[in-house]
Amino acid sequence: MKLFLKIFLWFLAAVALMFFVIVFISRTFQMEPAYKRWQESAKHRLDFYKSIAEQIESGSGDAEMFKFLGRLEHSGAIASITLFDQDNKRIYGISTNDYTDMLAQARSSNEPVYIEREEGPDFGAVPIELSKGRKGVLVIQWESPRIPSYFFGSWIGMLRLAVLLAFAVVFCAMLAAYLTSPIRKLRKATNRLAAGDLAIRVTPQLPRRRDELADLARDFDAMAERIESLVTSQQRLSRDVSHELRSPLARMNVALELAKQRSGPELQPLLTRIEGESERLNEMISRILTLSKLESGAFDEFRGESLDLTEIVREVAADADFEAKAKGKAVDLVWSDKCTMVGNENLLRSAIENVVRNAVKYTDDGTKVRVSVIADNGNAKIQIGDRGGGVPEAELKNLFIPFYRLGEARDRKTGGTGLGLAIARRAIVAHKGEISARNVSGGLEVEIVLNCTSNGDAADN
Repeated sequence: MKLFLKIFLWFLAAVALMFFVIVFISRTFQMEPAYKRWQESAKHRLDFYKSIAEQIESGSGDAEMFKFLGRLEHSGAIASITLFDQDNKRIYGISTNDYTDMLAQARSSNEPVYIEREEGPDFGAVPIELSKGRKGVLVIQWESPRIPSYFFGSWIGMLRLAVLLAFAVVFCAMLAAYLTSPIRKLRKATNRLAAGDLAIRVTPQLPRRRDELADLARDFDAMAERIESLVTSQQRLSRDVSHELRSPLARMNVALELAKQRSGPELQPLLTRIEGESERLNEMISRILTLSKLESGAFDEFRGESLDLTEIVREVAADADFEAKAKGKAVDLVWSDKCTMVGNENLLRSAIENVVRNAVKYTDDGTKVRVSVIADNGNAKIQIGDRGGGVPEAELKNLFIPFYRLGEARDRKTGGTGLGLAIARRAIVAHKGEISARNVSGGLEVEIVLNCTSNGDAADN
């Protein structure tokens, strides 16, 4: 589950819990005391109604008293009124409830009583003194007091609840977004740093934050700055050393030619060996300079040139096949869909050529390197596979690291510099493409994926 969703749900749960706690506290500490006060008020009203009824009965008789009780019964707060005499005979009212216990309790207390019942309405009873020495009990059935509803009593309350919930959801979403925004920016910056953008910084994107996430962003920027400094120094060192080595090597080659002309036959094998090593140094220096240019973005100006990618692959495969036959190997273009794209021809040709020649080096004698160009939903997949036994799975991710070489037979039998695949990767990345390697049956397959401007049917091989 995403961190944003976790924080959002936790905040929403906290708001819901707080809402129910507030409702509970309101009901417990406000409504219940109010209900108790209502009971006490009911007792006072019983005493008041009793006094009025006694005065009316003593002055105007039972009929007027009954009229008063009738008006009182229809006042809204009272459900029914019943009047009993000293023999518990009902002399007013139509209620059929059993009031025996209530009448006894009222007579024994000789004051207003309020009887609360778990089921049904509450009752009040009060002894009453009538004329001619008569005694009775006035029983009032109250309308059940209702605790006011916050939301569910009407459509206005429901609307109020809906607005409150919507506000809570929006507020929690905004708060979760505010807390996770620096993390998202850090994640994007980390991905860009991993992709080679060493100039990326996060602190300028969080100008107003002063919390721990802002501290983390500053730590990330310090780390990125240090990495950029180290990588830049390494690239500058490689580039400067390569440039400085070119002049001595050139002078050494001149001296080597003079030595070959003046030496005897017995020194020719040694001089030939020195010449081969010199050429190898020149090739390595050239590759280092190419890699430095790619890593520094010096090839960004290549955009705008339309290329026939299929034809480039065909030409590279044909040249590599010509050289491979001298070693008892071959390069076979087994499939070639038509594909055109925008890019730098020399850079792409060099990248594909590095991968193909690398495959020719490592494929077993008497085997073929298989090359394919496959059109797939606007992309071109160039697959180059050898039959050299493959590499350990743990080493696949390291094949495109500069100067990285496997420790066993694949590097020792060829004497490679470890720069060919690194240059190919940088060239493909410069074209917004991807390159990867995987083990297949009997060997290693490198796949290059590039965006195409147009695709066509398979070309003849």
